[in-house]
Amino acid sequence: MKKTLTKGAALTVLTVALASASTAGFAQDATPASVAKETAYIFNTLLFLIGGFLVMFMAAGFAMLEAGLVRSKNVSMQCLKNITLYSVAGVMYWLIGYNLMYTGVDGGYIGSFSLNYIFDAVGSGADGSYSTASDWFFQMAFVAATASIVSGTIAERIKFWPFVIFTVVLTGVMYPISGSWKWGAGFLDAAGFNDFAGSTIVHSVGGWAALTGAIILGARKGKYGDDGRVVPMVGSNIPLATLGTFILWLGWFGFNGASQLAMGTIGDVSDVSRIFANTNLAAAGGVIVSLIIMQFMYGKLDVTIALNGALAGLVSITAEPLTPSPFMAVLIGGVGGAIVVFTVPLLDKLKIDDVVGAIPVHLFAGIWGTIAVVLTNDGASIGAQLYGIVAYGVFTVIFSAAIWYALKVTIGIRVSEEEEAGGLDRSEVGVEAYPEFAFGRG
Repeated sequence: MKKTLTKGAALTVLTVALASASTAGFAQDATPASVAKETAYIFNTLLFLIGGFLVMFMAAGFAMLEAGLVRSKNVSMQCLKNITLYSVAGVMYWLIGYNLMYTGVDGGYIGSFSLNYIFDAVGSGADGSYSTASDWFFQMAFVAATASIVSGTIAERIKFWPFVIFTVVLTGVMYPISGSWKWGAGFLDAAGFNDFAGSTIVHSVGGWAALTGAIILGARKGKYGDDGRVVPMVGSNIPLATLGTFILWLGWFGFNGASQLAMGTIGDVSDVSRIFANTNLAAAGGVIVSLIIMQFMYGKLDVTIALNGALAGLVSITAEPLTPSPFMAVLIGGVGGAIVVFTVPLLDKLKIDDVVGAIPVHLFAGIWGTIAVVLTNDGASIGAQLYGIVAYGVFTVIFSAAIWYALKVTIGIRVSEEEEAGGLDRSEVGVEAYPEFAFGRG
């Protein structure tokens, strides 16, 4: 027979355990205040860790989405790029990015250029309420997500090593500098700009960098005819892309939910719960609206648009997932889904080749989500939101263009026409994802 504890006995055991777990920096006596502080520290840190590994799992989602939407001859390349960019982001954000984003910003424009960040033995936030290492891990996963946005847009014609070099700069310098403006208590934070979990700070920054790269790199060979005709280049594996989308959807609960940054009180946990609910509703709204519009406009459906509709809904709610009502969450996400339907053909008209549709999802829906904050958050102003959108756009485009052009005129950024035709799995990687039938297909 199993021995069970009453609720009262279990609470007593938990209280004693927490009281005996005192670490350096906390009161050594087991007073109610010290126990409450330690309990908050534990749960806040746990939120960062759980949110961090959920956002880390989004790396798998991006990899699967991109692998499914590129052609068979380029699948290995996308898988290689995604595991590489996540690794680069991890090292660069530890080496320089975290301090650059959070240390010594003080209402300004940039943090500290200090190397080799060392985590404290116990670690604590500025107010001693969470482990510093857990915060670093959570924030690092966001950086990798930004780089993944770029990867999908410029797929199938970018050289591997120039992409890696750009990722080094993006994750180590560019993203941390711009991120410090809001999340590091920089000038945009002082100006009243609101972006709860990163519709602009993460997604639009990745979108602007991707757009700049796509323009400078140029479209895939044969994508656009001289007569304005758009040639479909169908992805290799729709089930894989669908799996990637669901993984991203799951990871978004960590992306938005853990951005509450605290789980030590009933109020915090309640807020996290509402964030989860609104995040899910917005994604659902993005899918449903995109399906309805496609049916009315084209008389048939496109599964890739539906997948991106879900992601656009998620991006749209990310700037403010807490304050909207459930109805508003569906509406905000639904507008994101509509944005995808209308902007994908717009990019084709402009001959901007976005392989996976990341620019409509992350840039355009990110801008919409940042503006939509004013619809539900009384503390937000349209002026501050537009100020932030423009600041991030101008900075990212100029910085990205400088890096892309520097790479283009030095080592080159695009593979040859012959290599592009044969597929990057052969020319750049040497391992084909589908060796039986990839060569010679589309």
